[in-house]
Parts: sequence; structure tokens; C-alpha cells
Amino acid sequence: MTFDEAVNFALTLPDTELGTSYGKPAAKIASNGRAFLFPSHEPDTSFGVAIDLDTIEILKATDPGTFWQTPHYEGWEGVLVRYDSKDAERVRDVIERSRAFVAAKPKARPRKRK
Repeated sequence: MTFDEAVNFALTLPDTELGTSYGKPAAKIASNGRAFLFPSHEPDTSFGVAIDLDTIEILKATDPGTFWQTPHYEGWEGVLVRYDSKDAERVRDVIERSRAFVAAKPKARPRKRK
């Protein structure tokens, strides 16, 4: 699943919109302004989703070919999803879970502009 395919799927979910995260396109929760699917620091291989730390560990343990982290993401509620995953249904399920996880968070605080 490419980044564009992932975003297109995410936008079919309730209360989602296309926005930006750190100046790049991202799928966000419309009601709280938080991104749940975003381009990663590994744009040639993966995109990222926000999800709880316990789930990240399970995903990495059960399907390390699809779900992984670089040191940049370790300890943070974000996991990378490889574009070449053979299980698109599981990837869609994780995107849905990511949306639900982020939708439960409070509204994002506006960032100060420099």
C-alpha cells in the first residue's frame, strides 16, 4: 500500500480530513486536529501511524516485515508501515485502530509560529 493509497483509505473513515504534519500531507482527525497517518522519515519505504506503545510492540513482534521503527520513533507512539506489506487488510485494520487511538486524544494545542 502506497502512502497515497493509505491516505485515501484513511479519508474514508469517520471524522477525518487531509491536513499537514510538519509541513507534509497527513490524515488527521477533524475534531481534534491530530494527525494519525503521516509520511515517515523513511519516505522511500514506509509511512507512519500513531498508535499506543503496547500495540506497537505486538505489531513489530508479529509482523516485523511490515511494522518497524527506527531509533527516531522508539519510545514514541508511532510505528512505521512498509509499502510492500503483503497483508493490506491488516494494514487497513491498523490504520483504523490508529484513527480510533488518536480520535480519543484531546484537541491539539496550536503551535507557536516563529
